[in-house]
Amino acid sequence: MDTLSRRSFLAASAASASALVSGSLHPLNASATEAAKFKLGIVTYNVPKDWDLPTLLKVCKEVGIAAVECRTTHKHGVEPVLNADQRKDVRKQFADSGVTFWGSGSTCEFHSDKPEVVKKNVEECKAFIQLVHDLGGTGVKVRPNGVPKGGDEKKTFEQIGKALQECGKAAADAGVEIWVEVHGAVTQLPKNMKAIMEACGHKAVGVTWNSNATDLENKSVKAGFELLKPWIKSCHINDLTNDAKGTYPYRELFRLLRGIGYDRYTLCEVGTAYPDVAKGTEFLKGYKKLWDELVQG
Repeated sequence: MDTLSRRSFLAASAASASALVSGSLHPLNASATEAAKFKLGIVTYNVPKDWDLPTLLKVCKEVGIAAVECRTTHKHGVEPVLNADQRKDVRKQFADSGVTFWGSGSTCEFHSDKPEVVKKNVEECKAFIQLVHDLGGTGVKVRPNGVPKGGDEKKTFEQIGKALQECGKAAADAGVEIWVEVHGAVTQLPKNMKAIMEACGHKAVGVTWNSNATDLENKSVKAGFELLKPWIKSCHINDLTNDAKGTYPYRELFRLLRGIGYDRYTLCEVGTAYPDVAKGTEFLKGYKKLWDELVQG
């Protein structure tokens, strides 16, 4: 190495070392060091599943929860059976509260080996699409729930993708989205959800990151996140204390979301129900405090 090249190499090395020490370089990318653009929301599965809509909105406002995904069958009653006047009332309640109606958490699924069952779920999804449109929401959460026993995985992924295309067309016409929850045995594996998304190929259809244990590879979610990040339109989170336990790296997930400029919601989806509103409120206050800490990590 000649003298000039050696000096250049040493200068570059020194600059890189200085940048790493000062934190101006980030192991992911520069945007991952920026403040989070996303906010905390909640799925009504299951903490507030026994609360009526006015109670749910009152607690969200008190705690600082920005948005709600209304999971079907819960006491809030935000369902496709609502008539036009009832839909106007629900929309007004959300608007008056300042809490965003994010969308509907349906249980529509398209993996069955019975065509009539798939068709029924597609039509049900379209009813939820109309509901979300009428309420001024953003999307409808759907899911696969595995692969039929003895079924061909590749063909099942293609079948799900084809059904999602039809749902995506209806959603696009209504100005809303479809969010496919990363869910179900086999189908929840990121590589398989990627195959489903590629089989669908509709711009109105994306995924809800679901914070599953199967996301982990060497205690990291980065590999799975990289596979699905082009389609992430929503995000469910569960027990945030799992970060401290080392069983789910929420700091890393939030850093990855910051890194792609995700500006929507991470929605609390904890399995424990709180029929006692006061206890549920205290739980959510603690959850929000921990979320505020982790999201800065």
